[in-house]
Amino acid sequence: MSSIDNSSDPTEAERLNQHCICVTLDRPAIAHNITDQLGDNADEILSSAAWQQFFSNTAVFIPEQILGHMQGIVHALEAAATLPDYRRRVLSWAPQSAQIDPGLSGAFMGYDFHLGADGPRLIEVNTNAGGAFLNAVLGHAQIQCCGGSTRVSGAEGFNAAVIAQFNSEWRAQRGSGRPTTIAIVDEHPTEQYLYPEFRLAQQLLQNNGFDALILSPSDFIYEAAALYSGDKEIDMVYNRLVDFGLEAPDHAALRSAWLDGSAVITPNPFVHALRADKRNLALLSDRDTLLEWGLSAEHAELLHHGIPRTVPVTAANGDELWQQRKQWFFKPVAGHGSKGVYRGSKLTQGTFARILDSYYIAQAFVPPSERVVMVNGERQMLKVDVRLYTYRGAVLLAAARLYQGQTTNFRTPGGGFAPLMLLDDSVNIKSRAQIDNF
Repeated sequence: MSSIDNSSDPTEAERLNQHCICVTLDRPAIAHNITDQLGDNADEILSSAAWQQFFSNTAVFIPEQILGHMQGIVHALEAAATLPDYRRRVLSWAPQSAQIDPGLSGAFMGYDFHLGADGPRLIEVNTNAGGAFLNAVLGHAQIQCCGGSTRVSGAEGFNAAVIAQFNSEWRAQRGSGRPTTIAIVDEHPTEQYLYPEFRLAQQLLQNNGFDALILSPSDFIYEAAALYSGDKEIDMVYNRLVDFGLEAPDHAALRSAWLDGSAVITPNPFVHALRADKRNLALLSDRDTLLEWGLSAEHAELLHHGIPRTVPVTAANGDELWQQRKQWFFKPVAGHGSKGVYRGSKLTQGTFARILDSYYIAQAFVPPSERVVMVNGERQMLKVDVRLYTYRGAVLLAAARLYQGQTTNFRTPGGGFAPLMLLDDSVNIKSRAQIDNF
């Protein structure tokens, strides 16, 4: 387990995040990168309003040991997910479609952290985590900032890791070879806010010899134990849907292909049930139960300290949670994208009554760290979330999002995706007075 410096003195990373205001993003470089990848099709992305909101001008500094600590928490969770007792418990509340395990690990797992004074805290786990392809482009368009030597986390080997990931998922279910046709699937994909990254994913797959399509579930037909789009058979689905159990009537073709294994679907209902169902966090933060189930003491301690206490919201604990609401964050079990999420300090009695009538978890509130940015010539402090994109516990990419408000968003001036600048915190890059002059 990585050691964390709990001293009261701010780290070099914290000083930089609080005071360094230099711009790290080279916007012409990022536009050039997109044009290189998409050619004539780049204009539809570069001219969109969404494109202007994706990226912050400012990077986030973190010590390398903090990244290592986050990786340790991910490895501990992956270890817990192999325990037979853990699997039995989480599958007991999962939908029927999640009871099938074809051996896949799930493409683009996302682990979201807040960086608190006592170290990183894992606040959520996501399947089909969005933003990886955009953050990979962002990582290649950064300028060194505030002197010294730093490096951007993870962008350099991203493309090769992505292709290896999809090939690995295929072999896990099929044994050998690789898919011919991969469908990138979401509801009405061209209308999705992150549609530009679907285009980047499609181009990367095509550049590596795959026939890659961007499709909506309505584009599929299930026929003769095979999944088709038109007359083209679909071998693999890169699933970006938020119907995690594939239970919606409009997803019947995908569901049939999943149930009989006629297409390799990643991520899928089993992966979500095992790792990303929000109810699982109550188990993963329970050290004694994990030890009883056979998890190592080191991994159990990492999860106990690294995951905020999480409990299901029930009628039995409703009064206590209401009285202590300022200490909690409330999240719907089936929610996604910060929908239906409430900070306890802002709850009304009416909203809490609706929470009690729904399926929610309560998570101990962990305030996010902050990063200074310049907006219209004025300094502003934005909140920071950090996401690790992983496959089988290995980090494909690490990035941050800067925002204001209760939850992450792309509406904040100066906010958006931001790369992580890794530094050795034992090295003093610049004095605080020098940083203030940037």
